Amino acid sequence: MTCPHAAAAQAGDTVVIDPMVGDLDGETARIRDAGPLARIDLLGVPARAVTRHADARRLLLDPRLVKDLDAWELWRTGQVTRAWPLIGMVDAGRSMFTVDGEEHRRLRTKTSQALTPRRLEAIRPDIERFTAELLDALAAGGADGAVVDLKAVYAQPLPMRVVGMLMGVDPEANAMLTRQYKKFFSMLTPQDERLALLADLDVFYADLVREKTAHPTDDLTSALILADEGGEPLTEEEVVGNLKAMVAAGHETTIGLILNAVRALLTHPDQLRLVLAGEISWDQVIEETLRWDTPTTHLLMRFATEDIEVGDQVIAKGEGVVISYRVIGRDPEQHGPEADAFDLTRPAPIRHMTFGHGPHICPGAALSRVEAGIALPALFARFPRLALAVPSGELRNLPVMTQNDLESFPVLLNA
Repeated sequence: MTCPHAAAAQAGDTVVIDPMVGDLDGETARIRDAGPLARIDLLGVPARAVTRHADARRLLLDPRLVKDLDAWELWRTGQVTRAWPLIGMVDAGRSMFTVDGEEHRRLRTKTSQALTPRRLEAIRPDIERFTAELLDALAAGGADGAVVDLKAVYAQPLPMRVVGMLMGVDPEANAMLTRQYKKFFSMLTPQDERLALLADLDVFYADLVREKTAHPTDDLTSALILADEGGEPLTEEEVVGNLKAMVAAGHETTIGLILNAVRALLTHPDQLRLVLAGEISWDQVIEETLRWDTPTTHLLMRFATEDIEVGDQVIAKGEGVVISYRVIGRDPEQHGPEADAFDLTRPAPIRHMTFGHGPHICPGAALSRVEAGIALPALFARFPRLALAVPSGELRNLPVMTQNDLESFPVLLNA
């Protein structure tokens, strides 16, 4: 099934990734039609996009694809510099997101110690309390039939509150962090301003790490500092890098998951009725949303340390490789000829890879699922007549090339 918004594309074509994200469905189809190893243009920088589930699953386990920026030919030769607006996605400081092999295992072990299933279960009452408070705020904003922004009032503050609590951040800093990350991801932010705000975030997290080193408490930051397994303790730079990236990925992913699920349900009322009747589980809603309308569109970037064959094509040594998760989620070879359809009756389990695969699989995947698993049923239980206040086609994505992030989500609570 071909996306109706797609322009014609053929294998071998270069697909220019739109910084303004004017037609995400069309872009997804064009990349898919450009072949299993599509050539893409990222603000003037060429790369390869992996578009098939089976290829991505194999390549994400291939040690010849690394996170080491020095393996990128365009970086080594100076063709890409820190003036490139997306450089912060691939040169984000030392953390488990930017190293490989034994060093990656060392840094990830520390994070796994800090983000255990037991810890997630322990904070469930806090997530439920935050959810109830935000639902009250939503009700106040949407009183007397007023239009209210579900993103600004509900989907956005919830994950930032949760990750802030996990890190031990003063809640008063949440608004600042939300603004800073929004500017970081936006393609409208001038690059000098983006680099400056990254430096400001480094100072913020370094101050937090020093405070927790001197006065540890029961939070993720302290746990990272004090973790004593997996070899050498983390340095301040490594703790800062892990925290900075985890907050960025964690709250953005959950915002997208919640809003994309609500949008899918409101635009598929027959399926929503099955969910509200208890015939389809909220877990199924979450997994089908993750497959069909991924919170992350493109994950930047890995680099080939030698030539790698992919079917009848080759990733050349030194090339940059992007994992295009939204395209992969709609791969008909994995999900059948109706891969473009949102279908909650799709046979379970839905074997998508939206949170990655292999050593670098997202460490916050379980947290995002827990948050959505609380936020979605609570929203529809409180507001069973929830409806979009504008046609779905009028919802606009923010100018963000790596996240599926809507500008706003206007709703009526009792349509």
